[in-house]
Amino acid sequence: MEKSELSKYRTLVINVLIAAVAALLFVPGLGSVELFDWDEINFAESAREMIVTGDYLNVQVNFQSFWEKPPLFTWLQVLSMKAFGINEFAARFPNAIVGIITLLLLFNIGRKNYSERFGFLWMGMYLVSFLSFFYFKSGIIDPWFNLFIFTGIYFMAKYSTTDENGKNKMLYAVISGASIGLGVMTKGPVALLVFGLTFVIWLLFNKFRLNFRWKDVIVWVLVFCVVGGSWFVVLALTGHTYIIMEFIDYQIRLFQIEDAGHGGFPLYHFVILLFGMMPASILALPSFGLRMTENPETKKKALRLNIIQKEKSESFRTIFTWMLISFWVVLILFSIVNTKIIHYSSFCYFPLTFLAAFAVEKMLSGELKLRRYQSVLLIVIASLWGIILTVLTIFDRIKEYIYPYVNDSFAIDCMSATSEWVGFEPLVGIILILCTIVFCVLFRKKQNIARLCILGAGNLLFVFTFMLMVVGEIEKYSQASAVEFFESKKGEDCYIKTFGYYSYAHYFYSDRQPENRCDDESFLLHGDLDKPCYFSVKNYPDDIENFKSNAKDADFLYSKTGFSFFVRMPRQ
Repeated sequence: MEKSELSKYRTLVINVLIAAVAALLFVPGLGSVELFDWDEINFAESAREMIVTGDYLNVQVNFQSFWEKPPLFTWLQVLSMKAFGINEFAARFPNAIVGIITLLLLFNIGRKNYSERFGFLWMGMYLVSFLSFFYFKSGIIDPWFNLFIFTGIYFMAKYSTTDENGKNKMLYAVISGASIGLGVMTKGPVALLVFGLTFVIWLLFNKFRLNFRWKDVIVWVLVFCVVGGSWFVVLALTGHTYIIMEFIDYQIRLFQIEDAGHGGFPLYHFVILLFGMMPASILALPSFGLRMTENPETKKKALRLNIIQKEKSESFRTIFTWMLISFWVVLILFSIVNTKIIHYSSFCYFPLTFLAAFAVEKMLSGELKLRRYQSVLLIVIASLWGIILTVLTIFDRIKEYIYPYVNDSFAIDCMSATSEWVGFEPLVGIILILCTIVFCVLFRKKQNIARLCILGAGNLLFVFTFMLMVVGEIEKYSQASAVEFFESKKGEDCYIKTFGYYSYAHYFYSDRQPENRCDDESFLLHGDLDKPCYFSVKNYPDDIENFKSNAKDADFLYSKTGFSFFVRMPRQ
């Protein structure tokens, strides 16, 4: 077997192993916890209603048009639910798939544009960082959305470094345009906005030098419009233009007001990334001060490189610039936006882990040292996560001491729930702290892969255990009693309404049917009902009193961990 064939075979084996390991990490436990309000249940409910109605063009919630999101992710969930049934596992399975795709893509991009080791580093940073791992076990839209934007940016970076007569130049333009179009079909025009801002700023840094051909520009635009605009065209042709107008209005509103009460301070996303993307966020810090320009010594080495290595070097420098720009574009953009939601900055996971991998590569090559402040930050943040896990496991034993400091009756009532722990969970937090300390001490003395793996193993064990064994216990203190009540009404011909708060849980978990979609609060509270109507009310004294004064003939059923449940029966 020739050397090139051996290399291809080795790469294939590595990719198969990466996919297998990713599946083992991302698939187990997907259905072990109920979907969380709002986003997870919102998307899953739209998929369920598509299946119930057979209307796969119109995204719906409560069997009415839902104009906040395009349908691509909903279609993926529909396919999953067709295969696995309408349940939590099926709702989250598409993100396990995108997790596998993402790791494979990062490894191969890193391998082709720098080195195999860099590919492993980039993939590893993405895998072991807390939030990026968490998203692949969720049922939200953003992992697919971010992947499409990243792919569009990457292939445009490749386009910009390809000679005018390069054989793949138009292909790069096609893939880039299609990817941004898919991003629009997943979540909306923010995909084009992020790509466009990144592209314009890159042009500024590059002094508007771009090796482009007009035919490629036309192809990019055409492909983007066909892929990203197809659904909107079909809506217009079928008389659903009002959905398009509502969709546009919603996108504008997100930038102007705190939608759904999701506000936050200006540095919200900086803090989220710093603590949530540990350890990549800390390891990446030196990269923000590095410049991808060659000093005289590295320039001499470059003269001795063959043509393929020279092309890889130029390609990597360009990708570095695009990653750095895209990071700041997203971070600054969503720091300006009034609506502050944790996943708004989740695209930053791609450039942030790239920059972390780059810094670590420099450390392993002896060109950079792990700084003392980085060691301190790593240990402090690891300790905070370890303490959080320990506090959660002993929460039932200490919560009575917390009650006097909580000025929220609903929260106190939710805290009356009890959790069930295996008992070893705090040990995982201790292992995280010890692995981080050992890494910081040993890596500063000698920087090698084996010592880096200590840090990665500690983080991976922690986040995997947290997702598999901790999230479900946390859910018991939040929405579990409401979900349990809604599930008990599955198959019953009845109305269900939340009072005083907004939720999607009663739609999905009661398996609501079109004939029970009535959501008219005035009618359900005061009207002459034709079937029972059940109400869920949070245990705020004012909300309970307000409900009782509005629905005087409602019967109290029971109260449990933060929620009270009532029923109005039809008049005899």
